[in-house]
Amino acid sequence: MSPHIYRVGGRLLNVSRSTTHAPIPTLLLYTRHFSSHGSFYRSPSLYQPKTRSAYYRNSKNSHLLPTTIRYSTNALPFKKTFDKLLIANRGEIACRIIKTARKMGIRTVAVYSELDANARHVQLADEAVCLGDAQSYLSIPRILDAVRQTNAQAVHPGYGFLSENPAFVKALEDANITFVGPSADAIAAMGDKIQSKLIAHASNIHCIPGYDGEVKSVQTALQVAHDIGYPVMVKASAGGGGKGMRIAWNDDELKEGFKLAKQESKSSFDDDRLLIEKYIDQPRHIEIQILGDKHGNVVYLPERECSIQRRNQKVIEESPSVHVDPETRKKMGEEAVALARHVKYNSAGTVEFLMDTDRNFYFLEMNTRLQVEHPITECVTGLDLVEQMLYSAAGYPLLIQQKDIQCNGWAIESRVYAEDPTKYLPSVGRLLVYQEPSESLEHVRCDSGIKEGTDIAVDYDPLLCKLTTHGKTRDEALDSMIHALDEYVIKGVTHNIPLLRSVAGHLRFRAGKTITTNFLAEEYPDGYRTTKLSEPDMQQLAAVNAAMWAKKEASFGDKADHWQIWVQVTDEQSGQMRETQLDITRTGVDNFKVTPCGSEEFTFSTDWPLNGLLAKASIKETGQDLVVQYLDDLDFGFRIQYRGDKFKVVVMNDRQHELAKYMKEKPAELATDLVISPMPGRIISIAVQKGDKVIQGAEVAVVEAMKMQNVLRTTRDGTVKTIHVQKGNTVKAGQLLIEFEEDE
Repeated sequence: MSPHIYRVGGRLLNVSRSTTHAPIPTLLLYTRHFSSHGSFYRSPSLYQPKTRSAYYRNSKNSHLLPTTIRYSTNALPFKKTFDKLLIANRGEIACRIIKTARKMGIRTVAVYSELDANARHVQLADEAVCLGDAQSYLSIPRILDAVRQTNAQAVHPGYGFLSENPAFVKALEDANITFVGPSADAIAAMGDKIQSKLIAHASNIHCIPGYDGEVKSVQTALQVAHDIGYPVMVKASAGGGGKGMRIAWNDDELKEGFKLAKQESKSSFDDDRLLIEKYIDQPRHIEIQILGDKHGNVVYLPERECSIQRRNQKVIEESPSVHVDPETRKKMGEEAVALARHVKYNSAGTVEFLMDTDRNFYFLEMNTRLQVEHPITECVTGLDLVEQMLYSAAGYPLLIQQKDIQCNGWAIESRVYAEDPTKYLPSVGRLLVYQEPSESLEHVRCDSGIKEGTDIAVDYDPLLCKLTTHGKTRDEALDSMIHALDEYVIKGVTHNIPLLRSVAGHLRFRAGKTITTNFLAEEYPDGYRTTKLSEPDMQQLAAVNAAMWAKKEASFGDKADHWQIWVQVTDEQSGQMRETQLDITRTGVDNFKVTPCGSEEFTFSTDWPLNGLLAKASIKETGQDLVVQYLDDLDFGFRIQYRGDKFKVVVMNDRQHELAKYMKEKPAELATDLVISPMPGRIISIAVQKGDKVIQGAEVAVVEAMKMQNVLRTTRDGTVKTIHVQKGNTVKAGQLLIEFEEDE
């Protein structure tokens, strides 16, 4: 065996599985199996197939969703596909593919970069091959070499990297290796945004106005923009994921956007071709999942809405869409199928549309791969899309027809990112504490490829997990999402759970009728900002924290059961401090009665193992449940997270509260004449030289992080004194880049 390959399957995943008698949920109206998707990433023992009855056992809310199984082949063995599958990807999608492959009795091979040597997908696979540096996932020769070393019969590309590269597919075909996805011709036709628009036009599908071809220069871009009118969208012909895309409202923005989009496209996809089309203002992003086989069969599945986006990257998705009626769904599905048939599409793919308020829809592009947000489609259809892809790749016809497909309930997915939600800047570091929502929560699924101790690097996408909830109605799915987000514990990196939690509870989003791709920009124009708690909410939070304080005091020998205290709660983001005076009495081991000053008495119970990560409380009078995350100790209290926001909580008696008034505040830091990197990344370009005079707002440097180009600008007029970095340098968050002369 090559020294680059090591086996981990027998050591870490020592489970009993049959290659011929595992259950197969081909198409279910609903099963409880998707909660085990999250379990799969927590305990290798849960690879073991559950019996059919286990899906329903001990379900508190089994009445919420139908449990009738239709079009299922659970009683049948898996059909023979491949002996060994190599996954040419990393992270959560590699883990996701491994799960289905194991279920089907297929041995798996992981590939990894040197940065990913200890990654989750490497540990879960039966074999693993090191490719090399951080960019090696894009190396066709290295992946082909890994295929040869391990004698893999097929390759699943996941999404991103080489998943939509026809040259990769052709290289596998030449090596007599099966690509789990569409043909090279289909990818070349539909994966290329320029070519796909030409095919859509030929199929009489309504497309967004634009230039039908590659835009090779800024001059051509300006001419196209003047012809179709601003605003315009500049975007990469290859790839997806929001990379290589810029909106321009005038000539200056177009010139800059063209340059940045070209750089991002080259960096992400090794292809810098761009196209330009009219930017549809106030649209909804609706997409149709299709499935095809090598026998000419194609079906469409219920739509997904992906309108909640930042930087043209999806953040929250749902299926179905509030905005799409049955007639429109049928029209969109039929157009998606027509496009797929045009290129003899034979795998899972997604046709994306923009839709206006009158339900007019316009072809946007086709993603010729498994989509990131595929779990919500799996939840509402019962289909395992990876399983379907593997069967199609092995030459089997689809077992389902269009009339068989139903949409059961509602599913919502939140993408949990390692990023600052106030500026959408990536965060890197080590996951010191990582705990996904409890397995006991109903209808919750976690797709992740990380674990406690994982290092989040700047070289890859900052996605930590795809958190999916499923309910009979949209409101049920959203309520489950809020509960799951409250129980999601992440320490060591900044994350976007505060934003996700806020959106899930936002009145406009809950109503669903006026959602557009501009939602985040309109509702959070300055990025996420903490929402001020109502006075009753503030009093309840203070009371629960007082109960936590009382439990800690009891651990030090305090036998009191009645206190008159002050609780100060400081929002860490805004610095705003609010305080309340409480009269609190312990009425049982975990039961309390509290009277806030000037308010009515209420009672509550708490469940908090001392210094545990989660404190749960229930208000007796209202039935309201609270979940508080315990983060750290403070001298007179602790740091907590509540509804996604972080607070410092201080508990004091009357004497301590009186003395606290005389404590001096820390002076605010003075502004400096410096340009600091707001994120870890790599310097792509420096736009100034020593001695240059610049005006406020001028570009001084571009930092690339997670394959996204971020322009740094001056905040004032000035003269460049010193440049501390060069093009190509790797920088840390907070690192000094450029220094200006002091004002005279």
